[in-house]
Amino acid sequence: MLNIYCPHCGETRSEEEFHAHGQAHIVRPENPAECSDEEWGDYIFFRDNPRGIHHELWVHSGGCRKFFNATRHTVTYEIYETYKIGEKPSVTEASVAAAKASAQGVTA
Repeated sequence: MLNIYCPHCGETRSEEEFHAHGQAHIVRPENPAECSDEEWGDYIFFRDNPRGIHHELWVHSGGCRKFFNATRHTVTYEIYETYKIGEKPSVTEASVAAAKASAQGVTA
């Protein structure tokens, strides 16, 4: 079972109180009326599904009911950080690889 930290409540709670809502940081087209059908379809339906670090939108549905972002590894399910919408993630694929290399005593 995962324990997830809600950045709004300031508490770590059971995963049963949360729901994932897909990829985070999706930029809405500035003028949807000028988008082609293909561009609009890409925005509505297509999302990244990487193997590794992924930034996701979550909601604390059993608590404060507010949305936030989480950085999660899609293979190990490890949640590296949670942060409020509008904030930038501090964990990236490169930073995790650098931390692992540093822990193993490897220099790049």
